[in-house]
Amino acid sequence: METKMIWANFASANLKTTIDFYTKLGFEYNGTHSSDEIASFLFGENKFIINFFTKERLKDERNGAVGNWENQNEIIFSLSAKSKDEVDHWRAKILNAGGTVFSEPQNYLQGYTFCFSDPDDHKFNVLYWPGM
Repeated sequence: METKMIWANFASANLKTTIDFYTKLGFEYNGTHSSDEIASFLFGENKFIINFFTKERLKDERNGAVGNWENQNEIIFSLSAKSKDEVDHWRAKILNAGGTVFSEPQNYLQGYTFCFSDPDDHKFNVLYWPGM
């Protein structure tokens, strides 16, 4: 079976905070798929979609409880950088936007990376990997 596309759905405690955070990082707000219960953003050249639902709306969509991201990692998305300098620039941008760096920039094998969480504690890493 081949799927047509893939996207991610996360919970948000405060959509305004989520919108402010990702807008400050320069990600494209996907107003076509946003409402007072959903904030949608496009990531990267391929325009990967991450939807941020109010916790109540996501609970209804899933017919069940929403995870506790403050103490758990369900998934960590990686954001590709073009250089080590760009990784460092992202770190400053994340902090300025209100994110939390929980793993400082460091060499990793032949790459360079750091990890951060957004205001809802969803985890990401920014990674420079030569040739990628």
